[in-house]
Amino acid sequence: MATVMEFTSPADEFPLGSVFENLPGVTVELERLIPHETLIIPYFWVRGVETEDIEAAFDPHPGVTDIRLIDSVEDEYLMRAEWEQEYFGVLSALARANVAVLTGIGTKDEWRFEVRGESQEAIAEFREECQENDIPIEITAVHAMLPIQGQGYELTETQREALVLAYQRGYFDSPREASLEEIADELGITQQSLSSRLRRGHRRLIGATLAGSL
Repeated sequence: MATVMEFTSPADEFPLGSVFENLPGVTVELERLIPHETLIIPYFWVRGVETEDIEAAFDPHPGVTDIRLIDSVEDEYLMRAEWEQEYFGVLSALARANVAVLTGIGTKDEWRFEVRGESQEAIAEFREECQENDIPIEITAVHAMLPIQGQGYELTETQREALVLAYQRGYFDSPREASLEEIADELGITQQSLSSRLRRGHRRLIGATLAGSL
C-alpha cells in the first residue's frame, strides 16, 4: 500500500539552503524532482524576494552544477537546479529510494516535506539512506494513502483534511467565507503549506475524474 511520510530537515542541510543566508524572508517550494542519469534536477518556486538577479542569491553548494531562472510570475520565480547524484542529501536519498515528493517547503527555520512511497519498504529504504549518510531528518507523521469512497484514486490524509475544511469553511464559495490564512491557522500550518496541499489535492482529483474520463 502507498505510504506517506512527513518530516522536517534543518534549512542549512539542504542544497538550496544557502539562499536563506542572503534572503532570510524567502520561501522555497519544490515543484517536482527529476532523477536524470547522473544528475538530480529539481524545479522549485522562490517567493517573498525582491531582486532582479535571483540566481545570484544562491551561493555555490557542494555538488550543485547549475541553478537558473526558468520563468517568473509577479514576485514568484520558477527555477531549475542540477546537482550530482553522488552528493548525498535529502533529494539524493529520495531519488535513490524512488520516493516521490508531494510537498517540500523551506524557510530560514527548516524544510518541511511530505513524500510518498509506493510501499512501506520504499519509505524504509529512504530512512536507511538518511541514517547511513548522516542526513538529519525528523519524522513527524507516517500514514497510508486513503482511497476516496472506493474510487480508483487516492489523497493523502493531509490533502483530504485541507480540502474538506476549506469546503466546510466556505473557501470555495463566491464571495469567499474564509481566507487562506484563517484555514491555515485552524490547521496549524503555514499558508504556503495549505496552498500546496489544496493545489496537489485538486490535481489528483481532476486527474482521476475529469482528465481520467477523456
